[in-house]
Amino acid sequence: MEKREELYSGKAKSVFSTDDPNLMVLEFRNDTSAFDGKKVEQLERKGMVNNKFNAFIMQKLEDAGIPTHFVRLLSDNESLVKRLEMIPIECVVRNVAAGSICRRYGVQEGMDLHPPTFEFFLKNDALSDPMVNDYHIESFGWATKEQVAKAKELTFAVNDVLKKLFDDAGMLLVDYKLEFGMSDGQLVLGDEFSPDGCRIWDKETRKKLDKDRFRQGLGGVIEAYEEVGQRLGINFG
Repeated sequence: MEKREELYSGKAKSVFSTDDPNLMVLEFRNDTSAFDGKKVEQLERKGMVNNKFNAFIMQKLEDAGIPTHFVRLLSDNESLVKRLEMIPIECVVRNVAAGSICRRYGVQEGMDLHPPTFEFFLKNDALSDPMVNDYHIESFGWATKEQVAKAKELTFAVNDVLKKLFDDAGMLLVDYKLEFGMSDGQLVLGDEFSPDGCRIWDKETRKKLDKDRFRQGLGGVIEAYEEVGQRLGINFG
């Protein structure tokens, strides 16, 4: 497998083509950003930690029957993934109130949500990723009605698997976002699952162990990411 030209460079990851048109290389960088790129830093080891964290989670989801684009680890900072035709929608599940939902609806951070809430957001940095609904998605042609229903089904299936995984390790999976794409007519989980795209708290103390440590200037960002991984049984080397 030969890594070729860069296809895309985002805030924290880059995507490269390979000599196989159906496979790509996903590179996790040390770049860290928040507030639509207004706060940017380089955090040592971040790319490696997120790459190995994502590989672990994707394998757990595959084992549970949830299709993902992950193929295998290539190096500390790179993974081999399937090429997907991405849907420009983020699926967000919240088990505990935190972040924007508190600001939007005036609810208290830390409120347990029964049942969990589900929201769609348009993946568009220029528009600050606005919240959208099923009708917007179908009317504007971002995804079909069937794809929307399947994305919601898979997102809650992920919740069933990961909420228990984190709970067994003494942590709360507060919320997370997922992205999906099409591969051979099948909707498949793409992008990544790491502390960059979810909120994780200690179950007893509710200490924040995710990217909010960077957003809120709490420090110890990568140390928190590594603590989460080590509790789950990930070996970062």
